[in-house]
Amino acid sequence: MIKKGKRRKIAWGITGSGEKLVETVEIMEKMKEKYKKEFDVRVFVSKAGDQVLKYYNLSNTLETIFDKTWTEINANAPFLAGQIQLGSFEFLLLAPATSNTVAKISLRIADTLLTNAAIMGQKTSTPIYIMPTDFREGTVTTKLPNGRDLDLKITRADAEHVEKLAGMENTFVFEYPDDIPIIFKKYSV
Repeated sequence: MIKKGKRRKIAWGITGSGEKLVETVEIMEKMKEKYKKEFDVRVFVSKAGDQVLKYYNLSNTLETIFDKTWTEINANAPFLAGQIQLGSFEFLLLAPATSNTVAKISLRIADTLLTNAAIMGQKTSTPIYIMPTDFREGTVTTKLPNGRDLDLKITRADAEHVEKLAGMENTFVFEYPDDIPIIFKKYSV
């Protein structure tokens, strides 16, 4: 039972994707503010995510908005998987998630901080919410850090990994940053 006034922890993982990153950070800032009495949002950034945050000039923004931000050293440092295993988090949110991260989780490869945490969450019934950047087969247009557009082809293989994730226990995939408030509302008391 949750004690009145006790804030529950949310783990937010950021992988190395620039696609939907700006929008995701903006929405997470709103969620932090709206649910500040209920949730303690802790940010875990992959090594590639750290690079991409710098490209988009979001590193300082993230550290200013969120008090607790860690960057991956290896698959077990910081020790997110262990905290997930012990039930320390209400849920794990991976947004945005690269096709590499999605494929690794679907293939059960736990060799990064965030894939390790996600797979451990699946094993211990912690809800895992994943926003794949390569959601469905076809061409998408993304914004580069300089504002230019770039067309990317999402392959059938990428889409199949998303479909596989969607069928996994305790794992929920969603397509847009605008879906994040629905997740928070679901866990709000």
